[in-house]
Amino acid sequence: MVIDYRRTETERAILVGLARDYRRRGEVETSLQELAQLAYSADAEVVGRRVQVKPKPNPAFYIGSGMVRELKEQLQLLGGNCIIFDDSLSPAQQRNLERELETKVIDRPILILDIFATRARTAAARLQVELAQLEYTLPRLTGAWVHFSRQYGGIGAKGPGETQLEIDRRQVRTKIAHLKQRLQKLDIQRSVQRKRRQDLFKVALVGYTNAGKSTLFNLLTKASVRTEDMLFTTLDSTTRVMSSGYPCRVVFSDTVGFINKLPHELVESFKSTLEEVRMADLLLLVVDCSESNYEEKIEHTREVLAEISADTLPYLLIYNKIDVCPDFAPNSYGAPRAFVVSARQAKGIAAVQAEILANSYQYLKQYNVF
Repeated sequence: MVIDYRRTETERAILVGLARDYRRRGEVETSLQELAQLAYSADAEVVGRRVQVKPKPNPAFYIGSGMVRELKEQLQLLGGNCIIFDDSLSPAQQRNLERELETKVIDRPILILDIFATRARTAAARLQVELAQLEYTLPRLTGAWVHFSRQYGGIGAKGPGETQLEIDRRQVRTKIAHLKQRLQKLDIQRSVQRKRRQDLFKVALVGYTNAGKSTLFNLLTKASVRTEDMLFTTLDSTTRVMSSGYPCRVVFSDTVGFINKLPHELVESFKSTLEEVRMADLLLLVVDCSESNYEEKIEHTREVLAEISADTLPYLLIYNKIDVCPDFAPNSYGAPRAFVVSARQAKGIAAVQAEILANSYQYLKQYNVF
């Protein structure tokens, strides 16, 4: 059966997660909640969720064969036309599942890549997403022409299927190399722009996607960056220079949000964008305090900062969406100061601005700018 990957009017998806033991079932269910938000961001409707407890993935289907049969029945019962797995599938597992279920099967990485592809606005972001998509696709080309090689392949000769596969791989590798060259040129341009801002106080907003970074950024800079209650609304890094109310010009940067299980291909391709974070003088780590697992998200954000060598930078912990949970008690988690704010209602912003002002004075004194 040939699976049609063109987007239908409404994709009705069943989400599937795998817990290695019963103690981790709750963790997987929480991850599926985030996967549901990702599916919503990709304009899909979630019609069902399944979690299987299994010590290790099945090499052929990732889940057990019994669960495969149950999913096929559930697809018919709920009118589903798509299965989304919370973890990465091997190319063989994806093909086997599509053959057995007779429907589209995707995993978390390709779902995130799809969202990134639709949200990219700048040339750099589009190049980075395209690079990540090609690097994800390359190992999955195997098998695309296997029906030809089975028909025509033999000892002493290469079948046309294998030849076509080699052509596809070569074209993808050539495209990847071309994109990396273009991104390298853009990186050089960014480096020149950053050097021009070396004598300015640089503030970068970081944190989990949908934590309200862009709303806070708009308040601090009087900008109009798009905001929406959806994952990855902001994909491109946005920079604004402010001078009013500060002793020196202050550069604010709103960066792409972090997320659990971010595809390795995206982490690699977006490292140049996250360079804005590494070069900052102060980080505002924005957290959605209404999330039940906000502590895990703080830890994950720190892990990403460590991966890009930005974990030693000074930072302020900003607990956002206090309007949703007014009784929230903040914990600084080692940060010099923690603030509770509502970016949507502009509450607590004055205290954050005062702290940024104090840090900018300290920066000026340290580098003898006065």
